[in-house]
Amino acid sequence: MQFLLYIILYPLIWLISILPFPVLYFLSDCLYVMIYYVIGYRKKTVRDNLLKAFAHLSEHERLSIEKKSFHHLCDSFLEMTKTVTISKKEMDKRYRFTNLETYLKLEKKGKNIALMCAHYASYEWAVSMNNHINFTGYAIYKKIANKYFDKLVRDIRSKFKAVLITTKETKATIEHNYKEGKFGVYGFASDQTPRYSKNLHWNTFLGIETPIHIGAEIVAKQYDMNVIFLKTKKVKRGYYEATFEIMTEDVKSVPNYELSEQFMRKVEKQIIDAPEFYLWTHKRWKHTR
Repeated sequence: MQFLLYIILYPLIWLISILPFPVLYFLSDCLYVMIYYVIGYRKKTVRDNLLKAFAHLSEHERLSIEKKSFHHLCDSFLEMTKTVTISKKEMDKRYRFTNLETYLKLEKKGKNIALMCAHYASYEWAVSMNNHINFTGYAIYKKIANKYFDKLVRDIRSKFKAVLITTKETKATIEHNYKEGKFGVYGFASDQTPRYSKNLHWNTFLGIETPIHIGAEIVAKQYDMNVIFLKTKKVKRGYYEATFEIMTEDVKSVPNYELSEQFMRKVEKQIIDAPEFYLWTHKRWKHTR
């Protein structure tokens, strides 16, 4: 059944990926109408999240953010599909790094790098940084249930020299590379809700008490990594700018949980500046004490 689904959908994915961008965004406009007005995909979740995060805004203002966020979600989905056939030249034109030299200076320090980022703007296209760096880039992701689509996603990322590792493979991969003296930059998208346990670290996100991920900080300290934040800005439809912000070059001197909390503050700032580009379709505030 998995293979049958794959051979049915892959030709459609490939056909969409070869569409010119103007046609792709016309298709996104149509998809938005279907997803938002007809299907109502996770509309209640988005609405609840926005009410919690922006209770101070009027209902009309939140509704405007809601609609824009769904429109951006459709753009993001089709941009991800476009990655199947997009050229390096086109990618570099549409996803630009404003201060690549800041990152490259960190490589010369002779340490592995933990890159922290959020599900914001075009987090999928951040993989293109591997065209510009010397370290091996590892993108940490949640494995897809369909093994054929999982392989497709891995193959797409490999176009940009990225190595995908699942959350379960992360620790073993870092441990192996550390012992072998292989340098890498490991991408952690740590802004979503962690799985519930008794040992969660609680902080705030957009003013609401919530548990936060601390895995990136723990790993960075264990393997003495430099830590950097990737801030992404949507310039206009189909065009993004990414900026590297150094969080620490001496991770072991940073008090416990400070890096994780600092990361959340950076994500908050992005969202407050332009909330419509955040991924609101997941339940961000699942747990209470």
